[in-house]
Formats: sequence, C-alpha cells, structure tokens
Amino acid sequence: MLKVGLTGSIAVGKSGVCEIFRELGVYVLDADVTARKVVARGTVGLVRIVDTFGPLVLTDDGDLDRKKLGSVVFADENKRQILNSIVHPLVIDEQNAWIETCQKIEPDGIAIVDAALMIESGGYLRFDKIVVVWCEPAIQLQRLILRDSLTAEEARMRVKAQMPQDEKKKFASFLIDTSDGFEETRRQTIDVYKDLTDQ
Repeated sequence: MLKVGLTGSIAVGKSGVCEIFRELGVYVLDADVTARKVVARGTVGLVRIVDTFGPLVLTDDGDLDRKKLGSVVFADENKRQILNSIVHPLVIDEQNAWIETCQKIEPDGIAIVDAALMIESGGYLRFDKIVVVWCEPAIQLQRLILRDSLTAEEARMRVKAQMPQDEKKKFASFLIDTSDGFEETRRQTIDVYKDLTDQ
C-alpha cells in the first residue's frame, strides 16, 4: 500500500482536495476527525488536556471547547507545544491503526492521511510521498476569516502560529495550489492521483 501524507497550512483547501481524492477511490483519513476522536469525552486525551489546562477548556456538557482552548494556545507558543505533545502521539497511533486496516482491505491501494501539522511533528517521515496543499497568503487569510468568523488579527495570529507555507513546500513530493478555485484544484489533484497510481 502506498502511504501518502497530505498537509498544508490552515484554510488552504485541504478538505476539498481530500474530497476529490475520495471520489477517485483513494482511502482518506481526515486529521481533524482523528484529532476530535482522541480528545472526545471519556478519552485519555481529554483527561490530559483538562489536567494541563484546567476545566475552563470544557463546555457545560463536559466536551472539549475547542474555541476556548484555541484562544489559550494560539496566544502562547509554549502552551501550543504542550497541547501538541499531548495530542500528536494519540493521533499518530490512530492513523497507524487506520493504515493497517486499509492495507488489509486493499494491499495495492493508496492511503492518504491529511494532517495540518505533519511536518512540524515529524509525522511526515512515516509516508512514502507528501502532498502539500497551498494557496496565496491573501486568499488563505480571507478564507480563514470567513470560515471561522475571526477578525483579521485573530486570523493572522493563527496563520503565524504555523510553519510558513513556503517552508512546507520544501517537503513536498507533489504541490497542489488551490488559489484559482475548484476546477483548477480538481485538475491538479487528478494529475497527482495519476502520478501516485504510477508509483
């Protein structure tokens, strides 16, 4: 099975690219789904987060309040790194188990794991190929403001908290630029798919 890591900064269009890969018959694991799963109510991940950051990061129902936690960690680099050290190992274990399941189903298939912080965490080293999704910075900022209802300043802070896009591109086996909208993104994604199936 070809193991592919797909990454890119916040609000660059990774989800759209993943959807196109799914349509093409590729196994795709969404990192956001995995990240939510490992910190759901009753998990060791959530217990560790509450032990570290306190009960204020919980909703009234006892779930993780991602917005509250985000406002804490995006304002403090040290706290963000502590959060990542709790969540990343749990996410990687979950991803590895998923890849093993895919491999049993279709040994010659392609499994793509989508994870925003794959390069920063060193997780990219587990993959045969890396796809980096990116877009022009002004478009990224605009998408983030609209998607998450943030102020321009909040959006800039979140972008700044991540590795610069140009830095991520250096790790890419393949690049997909989503700046020009859906049809152009689809064309590039299909090209990458063809290259991956030729591996």
